[in-house]
Amino acid sequence: MRTIVTTLALAILFAACSCTGNAEPALEAGSGAAGTTAAAPDERAPDGIWTLAARTLPPPAAASDSLRTAIEATPQPDLAAHRAEVPATPEEWAAAAAAMSAGAEEGLAGLAAAFSVAVEEDEIAGVAVHRLTPPEVHRGHESRLFVHLHGGAYVFGGGPSGVFEAIVIARRAKIPTLSIDYRMPPDHPFPAAVDDVVAVWQSLLAERPAGRMALGGTSAGGGLALAATHRLEALDLPLPGAIWAGTPWADLTKTGDSHFTNEGIDRLLVSYDGLLEGAARLYAGEHDLESPLISPVYGDFASFPPTSLVTGTRDLFLSDVARVHRKMRAAGVAADLHVYEGSSHADYGVVLRSPESEDVYGELGSFLLEHLE
Repeated sequence: MRTIVTTLALAILFAACSCTGNAEPALEAGSGAAGTTAAAPDERAPDGIWTLAARTLPPPAAASDSLRTAIEATPQPDLAAHRAEVPATPEEWAAAAAAMSAGAEEGLAGLAAAFSVAVEEDEIAGVAVHRLTPPEVHRGHESRLFVHLHGGAYVFGGGPSGVFEAIVIARRAKIPTLSIDYRMPPDHPFPAAVDDVVAVWQSLLAERPAGRMALGGTSAGGGLALAATHRLEALDLPLPGAIWAGTPWADLTKTGDSHFTNEGIDRLLVSYDGLLEGAARLYAGEHDLESPLISPVYGDFASFPPTSLVTGTRDLFLSDVARVHRKMRAAGVAADLHVYEGSSHADYGVVLRSPESEDVYGELGSFLLEHLE
């Protein structure tokens, strides 16, 4: 269980940083690296399935020094152990989530101080939220709002632990930010998270036009932003002026090619088998995993607003992000796709002082300036 908490805390939640002064958090290292499998080089597998011989995976030479250093410090994962470590009962899932969130308030305070971001707890439409005010708001963003949805495989990241990325976005994109603490399983499976986002969104519409608000987040947060937009469209409610989806969990099934090619190479998620699959089924409950409100890649994107998508060459979700991008482009949506060399899932939120991280959130700020009203 300890491995589960460590991996998710780094990979999906932007682990709590102990920060002082005005310096940004120190570099963080994740868990997981190169892949393995062995077979005779000339072996021909049935049905077009390839079984590859063992290969050596060096740190990515073209990544930044800081990202490459973090990757070099990452031990190769034990795939068998990773696949086996899955909570078996609702009580074990709840205990894992509680363990991950332990100490989050202290870490949140440290990161907020380091980034000089004011954080205020609030409630909207009966849903807990955090309001974040950066030390400097870009004059183009004074009447705008970024609505943030935290990651955590739809199971982890509640309370203060879900606010870490929102702090980074508020500071680096220089925009007022609201982070929604949506309900999660085991007590509140789908559609509770989608319902909470829609409820908050409807209330926010009384404060400003939808075109002045963006919706987004990383991992499950990015997937939820896409799913909630499908729901807003179905309800004939005004859609966000822009969406930002950082390596979104857009398909909760094991379908995308990178779930196979990047298994054991993504140093943070490592594999779909095990924790992710368990979280997907816990979140969906009795609902079909391919429902567009659960796996938004299967929905219709024709009416979606401009969207910015982020992934990396080692990201387990690389294919899912690419599929969303192609469906959006085919539907005529203005969709940007940013792919970072050597980056695993959400590395930009783990190695916060890397050029890749600076670039991701800097690009976000520029994207919002261009597309919000």
